Amino acid sequence: MPLRQALVDVRVLRLSLFAALLAAVTAWVAQGLILLINGVTNLAFYGRWSTDFTSPALHHLGWWVLVVPVVGGVIVGLMARFGSAAIRGHGIPEAMEQILTNDSRIPLRMTFLKPLSSAIAIGSGGPFGAEGPIIATGGAMGSVLGQVLKVTAVERKALLAAGAAAGMAAIFNAPMSAVLLAIELLLFELKPRSLIPVVVAVLVATTLRQMINGALPVFASGPIPFASPASLPAYALIGMVVGLASVGVTRAVYAVEDAFQTLPIHWMWWPAIGGLAVGLIGYAYPDTLGVGYSNIDHIIQGRWGALTLATLMLAKFTSWVIALGSGTSGGTLAPLFTIGGAMGGLLGLLLQMVWPMWHVHPGMAALVGMAAMFGGASRAVLTSVLFVFETTGQASTLLPLMAGCGLAYLVSCLAMRTTIMTEKITRRGIHVPSEYAADYLEQIQVAQACTQPATCLFAQDSVASTRDWFNSSLPQASHQGYPVVDEQGRLLGVVTRRQVQDPKVPNEASLLSLLNRAPLAVTPQHSLRQAADHMVEADVGRLVVVDPVRTDQVLGILTRGDLLKAQLIPLNQARHVMRTMSTNALDRWMGRAKWTRHL
Repeated sequence: MPLRQALVDVRVLRLSLFAALLAAVTAWVAQGLILLINGVTNLAFYGRWSTDFTSPALHHLGWWVLVVPVVGGVIVGLMARFGSAAIRGHGIPEAMEQILTNDSRIPLRMTFLKPLSSAIAIGSGGPFGAEGPIIATGGAMGSVLGQVLKVTAVERKALLAAGAAAGMAAIFNAPMSAVLLAIELLLFELKPRSLIPVVVAVLVATTLRQMINGALPVFASGPIPFASPASLPAYALIGMVVGLASVGVTRAVYAVEDAFQTLPIHWMWWPAIGGLAVGLIGYAYPDTLGVGYSNIDHIIQGRWGALTLATLMLAKFTSWVIALGSGTSGGTLAPLFTIGGAMGGLLGLLLQMVWPMWHVHPGMAALVGMAAMFGGASRAVLTSVLFVFETTGQASTLLPLMAGCGLAYLVSCLAMRTTIMTEKITRRGIHVPSEYAADYLEQIQVAQACTQPATCLFAQDSVASTRDWFNSSLPQASHQGYPVVDEQGRLLGVVTRRQVQDPKVPNEASLLSLLNRAPLAVTPQHSLRQAADHMVEADVGRLVVVDPVRTDQVLGILTRGDLLKAQLIPLNQARHVMRTMSTNALDRWMGRAKWTRHL
């Protein structure tokens, strides 16, 4: 097996070229989706044909506003029933499921059904953002491209993630957070072979987006001063409270989904029921209708007081949870940012009134709440921090965002096992990786784990003499496989105990006659990961370790048992640390008990 000379090869360049083309198409699809949402909104709420942006909150429909989301829900339900049920939900969990269980294969029909259904749902008043559908659409386009091309499952996953990241960058002009979103929620790895195509796709999509819409941040926050060291605990506290709320939000979404499961009607009609709730809440509080990006602007600019923030937070939460739980087509990012921003702004006003010495800025508190809500619900903590920074262009926000998101992430990890993205597929018995660590086997060389020297057998030995040797009590005769060498000690192959003990093999046969394949070997410089992959691909249980220069000279042998023993090293180290901590804690407790008795 040759040593790996580079982390990437020419296939990555080819994949990056396709990722760039994919991103260019995705950027235009994102613009088309926005225009489609605008068109549906104008038609549904104002009865006119136009693709100009208009907020549904300014409608004059009166009680008729209850009908619009219901009609949208009926259309989405029919599309899901007779088109594809995969358009239901916000798209990212469905993409994750295809990555984990179906080699990143998404049907072609999803590339047009998802954006169309989302445009209808949002345009008819659904309290969602356009980012979730375009992320799902970009991912579907990347998957379809990967199915057309002759690529591996890993490369197809990279194209899927590249399309999804390009979609997010094209909507929000946030390239770094788009890359991090792909890493934290879709790739489940941080390797050059997948990261390079994603970065290329994001660069192309962001460039096209800025050429079309300009390079200004999508949220107008106004100048926010740098946080003083004394105020950082306040922002950390806000992050912790919002992080705890994100756990409740996640559980509420799936509680509503479970409640819809109990209804005695077909799921096709559930989005219409959710639409009725959207209409009722929208009638009482019109700002909950539609994407609501303008609400985020007002929140982070500090234009609203405590009562307005509390009302928006509760109304948007109720409308979104019911709509999403009904199985309609929509997204999660914008609603979570609105809910979290309103909660953060409300907590900022409260802290400003109770502890003025902390100098909490309401706009900064709102931004911390935005990031903490999404970071706690999805655990894409790095994405959350960079997203708020990029979409506002405020360098002063980084430290408070890190403090708030870090505490929200901690609370989320302590309070729930899954996230808003993974709960649905975890219920289906699918394991979702939640921790990305360096492969321990990649860090260990074969020389550190193999058995040296190896016990070799000679090609001219007879089967009978070898069987007699197996029956001896020598420890060297207890192995399951042996390298076979000639008189000069040159490697010829490997023979197993099963081959020698086969009753069909005559006693007078030589070991040379049992060699049916070329020897499979590694050098001491190979990593255990490379060796393990070699074993799996060749379907063998052992590899001969040979000299890297004279490759016919046997140095040792590496077995599956050696790999398992190497993997035990970090496990034993972790157990030792835990035992030491437990012992120290017990000693401290015993010392305190003894001192108490003495008193």
